[in-house]
Amino acid sequence: MTNWGFPDFDAHEGVHLFTDPASGLQAVIAVHSTHLGPAAGGARFWNYGTPALAITDALRLSRGMSYKNAMAGLALGGGKGVVLAAKPGDVITTAQLEAFGRAVESLGGRYVTAEDVGMSEERMKVIATQTRYVSGLPVASGAAGGDPGPYTAHGVYLGVKAAAKRGLGATDMKGVRVAIQGVGSVGGGLAKLLAKDGAVLTIADVNQARAEAMAAELGASVASADEILFSDVDLVSPNALGAVLNADSIQRLKAKVVAGGANNQLATREDGARVAEAGILYAPDYVINAGGIINVGLEYLGQGDEAEVMARIAKIPERLEQVWQRSAETGHPASDVADEIAQGLIGR
Repeated sequence: MTNWGFPDFDAHEGVHLFTDPASGLQAVIAVHSTHLGPAAGGARFWNYGTPALAITDALRLSRGMSYKNAMAGLALGGGKGVVLAAKPGDVITTAQLEAFGRAVESLGGRYVTAEDVGMSEERMKVIATQTRYVSGLPVASGAAGGDPGPYTAHGVYLGVKAAAKRGLGATDMKGVRVAIQGVGSVGGGLAKLLAKDGAVLTIADVNQARAEAMAAELGASVASADEILFSDVDLVSPNALGAVLNADSIQRLKAKVVAGGANNQLATREDGARVAEAGILYAPDYVINAGGIINVGLEYLGQGDEAEVMARIAKIPERLEQVWQRSAETGHPASDVADEIAQGLIGR
């Protein structure tokens, strides 16, 4: 089967390219699988430099959403929306949001969008004026839905504690040295939760002022965004963009555990084996960071309330343990084990 010149094309059911000259919208919607239900996954607004890089990101992210939704036990497939920013620092316009909503609507429900990088609840509300197939909208107190960030952060926090127990023998997080790359909605929420537990934090963000403000609030140290992963710590937590674990970076890691909320942390599949060979415990990203999609997925499906969301998020450590145990039994990298389980769930 041809990959159309994109190595990350993985029998995707559809890859849709949209332009809207009036608003300047350029967008990609990738539908990886609808085996379990409509392809659900957030939309991100980002400057990629080239359209090809945007397509590659959409392909990788949509495949990850298939696996994430399957492992989370949701009746949803996997998809992703990517809206191209013309230059770094751009803010998406109302007209572009409306045009993206029309693009989503044109797919007739095969793809359900939600909030991701560069988006927000308010922007989801604008998209929702043009399409029915959107989640992550403001909801009443106690209902499932709304901003997925805090739910993702909570799930990552539970996963980090499970990883510290498995990889470090830590019964709690007090005194555990953790380096957090990216302190936005997810990484910042994680940092606050770990600080309450007495973890020793080093943090970094491309927004230096944000990192310094959070460090002052939490009593953390600050490192550069480029070097944070190589800090002399027990556990590193990538919570920014993907592909940070590669042949070069893995050999520079000092931590014994990698557990964070960023999508597609491994630059290639082979890097999962490199992490394992280095004796590092890895928490597969789409297992540990499923809290947000559990929240907005149950909102869209109309299945339960916030209590149900939190109950399902509480199962993330159990799923990670399943992966780690099978990895230990088979000798296969945790990343490959997670992929094998997820592929079976989506009929691949």
